[in-house]
Amino acid sequence: MKKLIFVLTLLAALSFAAPTFAYTVEKGDTMTKIAQEHGLTLEELAKDNPEIENLDLIFVGQHININETSNSSEAMSIEEKNHSTEVNLEVSLSVAEIDLLARIVRAEAQTEPFEGKVAVADVVLNRVESPQFPNTIKKVIYQRGQFQPVANGQINKPADKESIKAVYAALSNMRNIARGSLFFYNPDIATSRWLDSRRTTLVIGQHVFKN
Repeated sequence: MKKLIFVLTLLAALSFAAPTFAYTVEKGDTMTKIAQEHGLTLEELAKDNPEIENLDLIFVGQHININETSNSSEAMSIEEKNHSTEVNLEVSLSVAEIDLLARIVRAEAQTEPFEGKVAVADVVLNRVESPQFPNTIKKVIYQRGQFQPVANGQINKPADKESIKAVYAALSNMRNIARGSLFFYNPDIATSRWLDSRRTTLVIGQHVFKN
C-alpha cells in the first residue's frame, strides 16, 4: 500500500512567511489588475516575475507568480507556523503541490465550513495513499473525469487564504478528519447518483463523504 509521509519539506514550507503561488492569466487581465487584486504594487509584482520584460505583454494562460505580503498574509503565516509540528509521514510535498491542493479545495469547497475544506484536502491525500488512484497530488487532481473544477477551469484560479490554511491543517493536526474517504459530493445538485450506494463516512456542510 502507498504511504504518504510529509517529513520535512512540509515543515520547511510551513515556515515560509509568504509563499509564492501561481496565478493563471485570464482574458482581460493586466499586470496592474492582477497586482491590485492580490494586494501588491505593480513594482512588487514585477519583482516577483523578472522573466516578464514588458509588463504590457502578458497572454491568457500565462502563469504569474503572486507573492502576497498583506497584513492578513502575515497573520496567516503565524497560524501556519503553529501547524509546523513534524508529521510522521514518507513523501514530501512541494510548495507547488500545496498550492495545487489549496486550489482544488477552493474550487470544490469555497462555500463550505472550514472542516469541510479540510476534509476535501484529506480526500485528495487519501487517494494518493490508495492503490486505486495515482500516487501524486497532481495526478490525482488531474485524473480524467474526477474533479469538475479541472474540466471547467476553476482549478486555475488562485486559492484563497482559508483554503491554504485548510491544506496545512489537513497535513497536520486534522489529517484524519475524513479517514477512509475517497469521494465526496453534494447530493442536492449531483447529476450522477452512483455515489449514493457507497458507504457514507461523514457529512460536513453540503458535502457527503464516501469510501
